[in-house]
Amino acid sequence: MTRILGIDPGSQRTGVGIIDVDAAGKLTHVFHGALAVAGEASFPLRLKRIFDELNDIIAAHGPDECGIERVFMARNADSALKLGQARGAAICAVVSRGIAVHEYAATEVKQAVVGSGRGDKAQVQHMIGVLLGLKGPMQADAADALAIAVAHAHTRASLERVGIPRAAWRRRR
Repeated sequence: MTRILGIDPGSQRTGVGIIDVDAAGKLTHVFHGALAVAGEASFPLRLKRIFDELNDIIAAHGPDECGIERVFMARNADSALKLGQARGAAICAVVSRGIAVHEYAATEVKQAVVGSGRGDKAQVQHMIGVLLGLKGPMQADAADALAIAVAHAHTRASLERVGIPRAAWRRRR
C-alpha cells in the first residue's frame, strides 16, 4: 500500500488530498480539505500557515509520496509569483519530512482523471467522486488535490509497468 499526498497550491486556498493505492491499483480516499489562508495579516504569514498546516497533515496521515501541480503562467505576474511562493512553501513542508515530490501540469492531471487535458473543474470533481466513491459536492481545491494524487498513482503504475524513470517519461513527450 502506498499513501499519496496531492497538493493544489494557492496563495489564498491550498487544496490537500490523500489517497491510498494498493498493489492492484485500487484507490481509497483517506483525507481531503482546503487550507484557507487568505485571512492572514500578511503574505509571509500565509506561507507560514501553508507550511505549518501541511506539516500537521503529513504528521497525522504519514504519506509516502507527493504529487503537486506545476505552476502555469498566469496573465498577472504578481499572481504567478504569489502562486509560486505558495507552491514553494508546500514543497518545503513535504521535503522537510523526507517525502519525494512529483510535479504535474494541470493538463496531465485532467488527462489522468477525466480522459482529456481540457476537462473542466466540474468534470474533475465528478470523476474524483466516482473514482474514490465520494458522495455530494466537493470543494474545488480539495477535488483538484485528490485529482493530483490520483494522477500520480496512475503515472507511477504506468512507469512501473514499462520500467522507465519518470524523468525519461517526461522527455518522451
